[in-house]
Formats: sequence, structure tokens, C-alpha cells
Amino acid sequence: MNDTTRPLVDSDALARLQAWQGRSETLADDITAAPVRALSATLDRDDAPPVPGTPLPALWHWLYFLPHARQSEIGEDGHARRGGFLPPVPLPRRMWAGGRLAWEPGNPLRVGDRVERTSTIASVTHKAGRTGELVFVLVRHEVRNERGLALTEEHDIVYRAAAPRSGAAEAGPPPTPAPIPLPGDGAFSRDIVPDDVLLFRYSALTFNGHRIHYDRRYVTQVEGYPGLIVHGPLIATLLLDLLRRNVPGAQLARFEFRAVRPTFDTAPFRVHGKPAEAGADGKTFSLWGEDADGWLTMQATAVLA
Repeated sequence: MNDTTRPLVDSDALARLQAWQGRSETLADDITAAPVRALSATLDRDDAPPVPGTPLPALWHWLYFLPHARQSEIGEDGHARRGGFLPPVPLPRRMWAGGRLAWEPGNPLRVGDRVERTSTIASVTHKAGRTGELVFVLVRHEVRNERGLALTEEHDIVYRAAAPRSGAAEAGPPPTPAPIPLPGDGAFSRDIVPDDVLLFRYSALTFNGHRIHYDRRYVTQVEGYPGLIVHGPLIATLLLDLLRRNVPGAQLARFEFRAVRPTFDTAPFRVHGKPAEAGADGKTFSLWGEDADGWLTMQATAVLA
């Protein structure tokens, strides 16, 4: 095997990465009102100003427990350099691939809560796919407030090989048929314009320095994508925001989402939702994102309490 085909993650490298399995860290934070007001404005909502005791909407806990690496510890991609809590995966392109969340009944996170999150590296796995090597890191989080466990979350992170040097046209994911639900099949939908301001505001709110979301030169010339990438967590948040707009008062019990294809800022995209098929419990909704070309970009399921 020559240098151009030798994997970056061989069996020895994978064993070293898997030594991170079982590592954990615990962070503390306060659910303050300012980020809630700011995300409400970013999502173009007309919410009442949050006060102590206001329940935190589902997924808005991502506004807290933010990474605070020193500037000297930041890598080329804008993230903290590898090898701290997360394993030092040698593949350069890092994305949020999906997740699964469950909320404890009767104990929502609220403005004013003092909260603690314990995170554990659950697994590190390696695959070779059509687009090259992939490393998946699964992180489990448990979030507690003064009243006990409030939320559990599994967070999927995927690392990919560098883009081909010949440019973005070869670096993007190959087109594949969109799985169900079919485009246009939503009971409710919303058009989203992913302009630079929206991406900047969400990056700022989540203290996310990843350059794929704001540095057009970097994302196109280094990572080989055709445009700025819309944050996966932002799309997931927009899916649940769509549900909130169409099912007022909905309280989440569980939510799972999977990123299928990157969404770029080069054109508007759509978020869709519909109740689960007839015969279901009436509490389950299918949610999905669709890009301007009609490709499925994110697929999710929400189950109400």
C-alpha cells in the first residue's frame, strides 16, 4: 500500500483513539436570560421576555456549557486543538452528525437554574465509506439542575478526510436518492434564508469558532465545500421551532435527528413536519430539512410528552 492509499486511522491509531472511551468531564453553568432573548430574536420569534422560572425550549440548552478554549489553543479549523476531552482524531473535517435526547418529565430546565453537565466518551469507531475514511465519536451527556436529572443526550460527531486538492466540485457528498418523507409531503413547512448574519449570530450564541460557518475562503479552499455550512444544531433547532409554531404548547419527551447531507448558504432551504402515520399515538412527528435542490438534508423524529 503506497502513501496515497494508506489509511490515516489504522488499527494501532484506532486503538489509541479508543483509549479515550470512558473519559468524562463535568461542567457547571447558569441558565441565564440573555442567550434565550438572543436566540428568540435570531429565530425571528416574538416571545415574551424570559424571566426566572421560564422553561427553556427544547435544544436551547445548547446555548450553555460552551467551549472556552484559550485563543492560543485554537486549531486551524477554529475549534480547540484535538486531544483534550475529545480524542485527537487525525481526520481534519469535523461535523455534528446527529443525536438523541430525552427529557425527564416534570423537570424542565428553567431560566435561573444552576445546572451541571457530565459528559462521557461512549465510543470511537472507524469506517471506510464511499467518500473515504470516517471516524465516529459518541458522547453521552447528562444535564442536572437543583431538582435532579433533567435531560440525557447522545451526541454523534463525525470526522472525515480532507477534501481532494482539485477543488470543491469533487469534495462535496455525491448525490443520492432522498429517502422518505418525500419533498413537499409536509403538513407544515417554513422557508429559511441562511444568510451570513443568521450563521454569524448562531455561531456567536454558541461560541462556535468553527470556520466552516463564517470563513468562505477557508470552507471553499481548504475544506472543499461550495459555500458556508449551516450548523447542524441550528437546523435541528429550526425543526423543533417549526413544531412549536404549529403545535403550540408542545412539550418534548424525546427527539432524535440525523444529518444526511450538508446544507450550504448558497440558496434558501426548507424545514418540514407532519404527524406520524395513521395508527400512531398522536404524539409522534416526523421532521426534516430539504435543500434548494430537493435533497433531504436532515431527518428527525419528535415525541411529545
